[in-house]
Amino acid sequence: MNIGRHLWIAAVAALGIVPALPAGAASHREAPLIANDPTADITDTYFFRSWQNPANVVLIMNVIPGQEPSAGPNYYNFGDDVLYSFHLDLNADGRADDVVYEVRFRTELRGPLTALKLPVAQAGGIAGVIPPITALDGPGSEGLITRQSYTVTEVRNGVRTNLGTTPLYAVPSNMGSKTMPDYEGLAAKGIFGLSNGGKVFAGQRDETFYIDLGATFDTINLRRAPPVLSAAEDGNDAIQPFGRDHFAGFNVNTIAIEVPIASLTNNPNAVLGLYAATSRQKFKVFNQATRPVDSGPWVQVARLANPLVNEVIIGTQSKDLWNATNPRQEALFQDFYLNSRLGTVLNLVYDLPSLGLAIPTAGRADLLNVLLKYPSQPQTGTCDTASPCAELLRLNVGVAPKAPEAQKRLTVLAGDNAGWPNGRRPNDDVTDVALRVVAGVLVGSDVGGLALGDGVNCNAGAPGTNLTANGIYKVFPYLPTPHDGRDRSHTSMNCSVAAQ
Repeated sequence: MNIGRHLWIAAVAALGIVPALPAGAASHREAPLIANDPTADITDTYFFRSWQNPANVVLIMNVIPGQEPSAGPNYYNFGDDVLYSFHLDLNADGRADDVVYEVRFRTELRGPLTALKLPVAQAGGIAGVIPPITALDGPGSEGLITRQSYTVTEVRNGVRTNLGTTPLYAVPSNMGSKTMPDYEGLAAKGIFGLSNGGKVFAGQRDETFYIDLGATFDTINLRRAPPVLSAAEDGNDAIQPFGRDHFAGFNVNTIAIEVPIASLTNNPNAVLGLYAATSRQKFKVFNQATRPVDSGPWVQVARLANPLVNEVIIGTQSKDLWNATNPRQEALFQDFYLNSRLGTVLNLVYDLPSLGLAIPTAGRADLLNVLLKYPSQPQTGTCDTASPCAELLRLNVGVAPKAPEAQKRLTVLAGDNAGWPNGRRPNDDVTDVALRVVAGVLVGSDVGGLALGDGVNCNAGAPGTNLTANGIYKVFPYLPTPHDGRDRSHTSMNCSVAAQ
């Protein structure tokens, strides 16, 4: 499907939001320092109205990228020393501090097997010794040698409120059918109600983001030159025209919070802003047991709103600084938006100018406006006092959600206004949508079906009644069952490939 400039502008105007730009992949190992800190590395942030409960909004943060499901004996845990937080801007002023949800974890060694000092984190299904793991607490949880509990705290107007109504436990990694014979039943026990009428889940899920990651970062060495889809390919959600899904068979750790819209705003058409962040304390001190203990103020080490800003927009020399900077200070990085480095690389790699498909690279005020500003702000193409910049994921809560079976991977390009850039859902193909914007659709220069060629999510997780034919998980926490360690496979990365 080739969308013209007028059609794109009409679509986003109807949403009452501005579209975001970046293209390539989700935020996985995006900066030098955070690549060495996986428990604090945010891979994706999602923000959308629930299709189960349309009166609610969903906030999701994924961390610990590229999880090999069979990575025992120690699987994947959230960091006890990491502060995971969702930051919301409720009045479109670019300051995402109106409401903050903070999540903290605590790891314990427990259960009857600790006395045996076994070299594993979990165990189960040993007749006469330990039953399979079927619960997070009480009978059926004996095999959870390593267990994580957590808290969810709302910070509003300086007031801190613990939203938990019962003890909250994270769902452990999916080891296999002997240890965890009904993993999805176990995961369902990890959904807990919150005192504000919402709910929360923390645990392992399938990595729903799909991309030809290796080709993208082999200096844009995509599998078709130029990487342009035909109209038929562009409109088909069931084929992989020329790309590969390199995240097939991998998992992530997910924190998902669902809250009533009414707890955030009484404006039925409000445009809300969001970013997710991870932070660490700056100092370490030693307690009486001479063990290091984190101390001092929290320091942000990663942030993520729209996908791929840090990977392909921000220059390498500034990536770690960008991760540590508040989104309302995005003016420090505005040159990276005004002068598209990605556009320059695409022009050079595929010699697009000689094909009449040149991507404009300088003076890209359109990119700065669509990514860093609300539609209510003056679209000046600069970050200034009268029109400040903030890199946030924006959601118009007045747009009705789409049922999962009706969702389109190309979102607004395919007439589905409930997906990115109106917030972001787990299966939205943000890379192909964003490439059209990078190509200059907002300034009258459109290369048509520019794409990575990875049109299908090959990573649909374990089959089940809650999974649609197009790989979308229908119920909270909205990401599919993770691949289990015993029977995992990565061979599906070329699913439904029409041509190579």
